Amino acid sequence: MEPSTSLLDTSFIDGAFWFSTGIIFLLLILSGFFSGSETALTAASRGKLRTQADKGSKGAERALRITEDNERLIGSVLLGNNLVNILATSLATTLFLGLFGESGVAYATLAMTLLVLVFAEVLPKTYAITNSERAAALVSGPISIVVRIFSPIVTAVRLLVRGILRLTGVTVDPDSNILAVREEIVGALQLGHSEGVVEKEDRDRILGALDLAERVVEEIMLHRSGIEMIDADADPSDVLNKCLQSNHTRLPVYRDDPENIIGVIHAKDLLRAMYKLIGGPEGDASVLKKFDVSSVAMKPYFVPETSTLDEQMRQFLRRRTHFALVVDEYGSLQGLITLEDILEEIVGEITDEFDPDADHQLLPGEDGHYYVDGAMTIRDLNRATDWSLPDDEANTLAGLVIHEAQMIPTAGQVFSFHGFRFEVTSREGNRITQLKIRPL
Repeated sequence: MEPSTSLLDTSFIDGAFWFSTGIIFLLLILSGFFSGSETALTAASRGKLRTQADKGSKGAERALRITEDNERLIGSVLLGNNLVNILATSLATTLFLGLFGESGVAYATLAMTLLVLVFAEVLPKTYAITNSERAAALVSGPISIVVRIFSPIVTAVRLLVRGILRLTGVTVDPDSNILAVREEIVGALQLGHSEGVVEKEDRDRILGALDLAERVVEEIMLHRSGIEMIDADADPSDVLNKCLQSNHTRLPVYRDDPENIIGVIHAKDLLRAMYKLIGGPEGDASVLKKFDVSSVAMKPYFVPETSTLDEQMRQFLRRRTHFALVVDEYGSLQGLITLEDILEEIVGEITDEFDPDADHQLLPGEDGHYYVDGAMTIRDLNRATDWSLPDDEANTLAGLVIHEAQMIPTAGQVFSFHGFRFEVTSREGNRITQLKIRPL
C-alpha cells in the first residue's frame, strides 16, 4: 500500500516557522495599536482633552498638540498601519505556502482577514471609541514619535494628494473645521435634547448665548410705538403722575417732538429731586410748579439698530447702564433696548409684579391652537413651542403674516404657510394684535 498523504506538510514546521509566527502576531499587535490610535485621536473631544491638560495631564497635552495637524497625523498612522498589515500578510502567505502548497494563498487570505478584522480593527477601535480621551492620552507619546519619523514621507504624499485633488477641482483647507465649532455645539445640544439627555431649558439658554453674536438690536427692541415718554414741557404734576403709573423705572424725555429725545429720567431721581425741592414732608408742594424735569434727566444713550446683541451687552456693562435708545441710519428713533431684553434672549422671559401681561402672549386653545400676541417675536414662540417658524424676513408674528400675505389682513382672515395655519383674530388700525395659530 502507498503511504497516505496529508494536506499539511509538517516538515516545514521548525524554528524559523515559530519565529515567523511570532513576528506575524507582533505585527498584528502593532496594527491594532495603529488602528486604535487613529480612532482614539480622531474621536477624542478636544474640549475634554483641554480640560485634562489644564489639570496637568501630559498625555492629553501631547494629544492636543499632535491633533492640531490631523492630515499629518492620519497620514502617519495609516502609513504605519498599512506597512505592518502588508508585512504580516506577506509573511503569513509565505508560511501557508510552505505548509499547504499552492492552496496556502487562500488559507492565508482567510486567516489574516479574520485575525486583522477581529484583533487589529474591531477590538482596538471598539475600545478606542468607548474610551477615546483616555486612549488618546495613552497613545499620544508613541504616536508623536511615529509622526516625527514618517513626517518626510507623509509630507511628500500630502503634496501628491493635493496635486491630484487640485487637478479634479477640489481644494483642501486644513483649517476649514475651525469655524465649525459652533455648529458642532448646536448639533450636540439638539441631539442631546432629542435623546432626552439635555433639558429644553438648558438647550435654550446655551443656544441663546451662542446666538447673541448673530442677532442685532433691531430684532428684540421695543418699537417706538410702544415707548412711554415724558414731555419736558408738561406740568410737573403730570410728569410725576405718569412716572408713578408707569411699569418702568426709566422713561425718555422729549421736547416739542417725540423724535427729539433730550434725556432719560429715572423715577428714583425724579422723586428724590421733587422731595428735595419741596423741603421734605412739611414742605410746600406748590413749589413743584417751577420744577424742570430736564434738570434731572440723564444724557440719552443712542445705539444703531444694526449693533449685535453681544456687542451691545458689552457696551451696557462697560458704560454701567441698562437703557439705550435705538436709531436707524438716518438718526430717526426706532425703539429702545435694555440689558434685561438681551438677558431674556438667554434665560427666557424675566417677569415681576410690574409685568402683568408678560405671561399672556401665548395662550393654549382648543384643538392644538395657540392664541398669540401679534407683537410676540417668532424666536420666543419657537422657544416656547419647539416650532421652527423662520425669522429671516420678520421679527414678530404679525410681521411674518404681513410679509407672507403681502397685505395687512383683516380680522377673520386665515392663511397657511410654513406648515402652520394662521388666523387673524383681532386688529387695531394697521396693527395685528392677536393671532390664532396651529400646526397643519
